[in-house]
Amino acid sequence: MSEEIDQPEPDAEADLAEDGDLREFKFRLGKNLTRRLDQYLVDRIGYLSRNEIQRLIEDGLVKLNGKPTKSSVKPRENDIVEVSAPPKMIEQLVPEDMPLDVLYEDDYMMALNKQANLVVHPARGVWTGTLVNGLAFYGSKWSSVNGNWRPGILHRLDRNTTGVILIAKADEAHWRLARQFENRTIQKTYVAMCHGIPPLLGDVIDMPIGRDRYIREKQAVRKIESGGRSAVTGYQVQETLETPVGQTVYMFQKSTFANDQHFRTPGGRFSLMKLFPKTGRTHQLRVHLSHIGYPIIGDTMYGGQIVADQADSGFVFSRQALHAHEITFTHPITLNPMTITAPLAPDMVRLWELLTSSRVAN
Repeated sequence: MSEEIDQPEPDAEADLAEDGDLREFKFRLGKNLTRRLDQYLVDRIGYLSRNEIQRLIEDGLVKLNGKPTKSSVKPRENDIVEVSAPPKMIEQLVPEDMPLDVLYEDDYMMALNKQANLVVHPARGVWTGTLVNGLAFYGSKWSSVNGNWRPGILHRLDRNTTGVILIAKADEAHWRLARQFENRTIQKTYVAMCHGIPPLLGDVIDMPIGRDRYIREKQAVRKIESGGRSAVTGYQVQETLETPVGQTVYMFQKSTFANDQHFRTPGGRFSLMKLFPKTGRTHQLRVHLSHIGYPIIGDTMYGGQIVADQADSGFVFSRQALHAHEITFTHPITLNPMTITAPLAPDMVRLWELLTSSRVAN
């Protein structure tokens, strides 16, 4: 079989730009391909694995003739492929001593209760201080499926989302757990504290999500034909409360808080929810709740507000109040059913206590 990789003359048909966060590739194919786009891009770009290429395609960061595409397509001669890819990763992880809250561990896998303000793996200029750096210090036996910069990583939590995350030690365990994620047989339960009280105490949000058209870091509800991907979230309201005018609680918008110009809440309504994601899109829970009008407390990117205690200037809740509470799956080796629960983060416990203490009496 002839070589399928397009090799244009230098600078003639290929273009590469750097923007500090992503590397932008753009090139025109010199002939029809007889293999899939994801396979082609592994060789074309050179430093990303097939799994990483597929994730870029799923996230809408690969376009074929200006439109989102699929991993399985076979581009044709003169098609234009555009790729926004992360920069090359570091050659060697730096082990870093950091506290790891281990919920479960055996020879094949581990479950951790991730703390807030912790990125899961190196990416986009964050090369140190990640969970993966902590794992490198903790031990050297992690699955190699995702390469040396994401050893053992099966899934991700946002930097300021706390809670349970699974780590694979053995490659076999990694593949089997990854298959469960892919087949959506793993059940995840999150806890969120939100602004507002929904009229329905339980419902399913079925709205596709894609990259925001204007702000690269954000996601948004998008039509499928506009690059959105299917996203489904179930929710149940566990508790609701209302705070009175001008008591106990301050709330801020991010820009206001940065300028230290505080204002007292005019009273508020809040909900404690359990969330059940059926899919795993980037920022899915945050986007869905914001879109239906009940943003997560502290999630200023998606309309939430920062909350502070009027009586204690040392307590300011300025991250999204979102916690990965529980995960149910089949052990990859023993095949035993498992449920692992991460206790609620202390700052979220205090946040709800603060709101509860100032609630309007029934």
